[in-house]
Amino acid sequence: MTGETNRFVVEVRRTPQKHDAKTRINNFSEIYADFKPAQATQQSSRCAQCGVPFCQSGCPLQNNIPDWLRMTAEGRYEEAYLLSSATSTLPEICGRICPQDRLCEGSCVLEQSGWENVTIGSVERFLGDMAFENGWIEPIVPVQERRQSIGIIGAGPAGIAAADRLRTLGYKVTIYDRYDRAGGLLTYGIPSFKLEKEVVLRRTDRLAQSGVEYVMNCDIGNDVSFEELREKHDAIMIATGVYKTRRLSVPGCGSQGVVIALDYLTASNRVGFGDAVPDYESGRLNAEGKNVIVIGGGDTAMDCVRTATRQGAKSVTCVYRRDRANMPGSDREVYNAEEEGVKFEWLSAPMAVLGDAETVTGLKVQRMRLTTPDAQGRQGIEDIAGAENDLPADLIIEALGFEPENIPVMFNEPGLEVSKWGTIKTLAGEFQTLVPGVFAAGDIVRGASLVVWAVREGQDAAADIHHYLQTQLALSLSEAAE
Repeated sequence: MTGETNRFVVEVRRTPQKHDAKTRINNFSEIYADFKPAQATQQSSRCAQCGVPFCQSGCPLQNNIPDWLRMTAEGRYEEAYLLSSATSTLPEICGRICPQDRLCEGSCVLEQSGWENVTIGSVERFLGDMAFENGWIEPIVPVQERRQSIGIIGAGPAGIAAADRLRTLGYKVTIYDRYDRAGGLLTYGIPSFKLEKEVVLRRTDRLAQSGVEYVMNCDIGNDVSFEELREKHDAIMIATGVYKTRRLSVPGCGSQGVVIALDYLTASNRVGFGDAVPDYESGRLNAEGKNVIVIGGGDTAMDCVRTATRQGAKSVTCVYRRDRANMPGSDREVYNAEEEGVKFEWLSAPMAVLGDAETVTGLKVQRMRLTTPDAQGRQGIEDIAGAENDLPADLIIEALGFEPENIPVMFNEPGLEVSKWGTIKTLAGEFQTLVPGVFAAGDIVRGASLVVWAVREGQDAAADIHHYLQTQLALSLSEAAE
């Protein structure tokens, strides 16, 4: 019944239709369908409209979830979308790729009380897709055009989010990126079966239609100096993300048959765009017909194993040193991978890559066990003496996480201080770096994290930049009046 909420006692939780595993491993299309309006209405009506909405506090963006669920339940879809987009510049993208089971949906009061959570992410995606389909999303037309300009380094989610907010405020915005397409890891790091590229493209295109300028294939420090950008713009925002991959350090890890996750995923996504990718065509970054092992336990590892199944791998195995309960990735992604035929070797740590410098034949692993939890509840791991075995492999993919590149050296800007982890330091409680007029946000500040956190920090950094520029303008006017 449209307009009612608190219907969790009569409406069963249902997710959008998911294509069966045998069908979906034959293509790279998104595996979930969109809700139909009636489905979105019914599922939104399950919301308990809690007095204290833990779903909202569980969301990094603090999205006003109960209110736009109520509006959706009432059939007020455009109003619901406008409310969801008030706090998020990329709602339909976050609705697709956020680990809702660890964030909003995991915090849902219904989930905690045994009634099963509201399908928040699916409704958010539905609203965003409907908004594009119905023309509710138009190019940004600022109320006031401002003379100041901002240069954003990085066209990933933090950069896109900041550009959206800054252009809305009337600033001239230019985004610089080393790749040939905007979107960062949304474009090249996340497979299309989770996020079809048209979904990213329509957002980046909207910014271009709004007057945001893109300068692609631009490597800061080589193609243009950081100092030149500072002279050209009134403020700079660094949103490069973290692209340096953690590597294996076991015997044989330098073999040609061991590749890093980002190279592998980028090659697959480029093939999807129709690009020529020599390393894919040669088989180096192609899993077809191979026994594939992916090392790692995060969402990037899940992206790799599920890509390998679609490329026609002979077998796909994920090796992770802890158990499933301690895996950092989304449980939903692990379940989808298992449905698609991926085998998991839990509590297994790499010991050596078998083969030679050119060819991989397998991976020797050490079996592990969890130790007693420490004071923080974290369990360590230790070897099980004598418990070793060899797993067959023709291709090994390292998905061990990401670290920051040396930005001060790359940009030739020693004033950019970094933390002991290599992330850029900013002023306490702010996004401004120790270099005046230079800001930073996203993974390059907080370390490898979720897309939703990059969106949040991009938006917040835009607010800091606006405050800084308005303060500078007020000082200039005051000095001119004296």
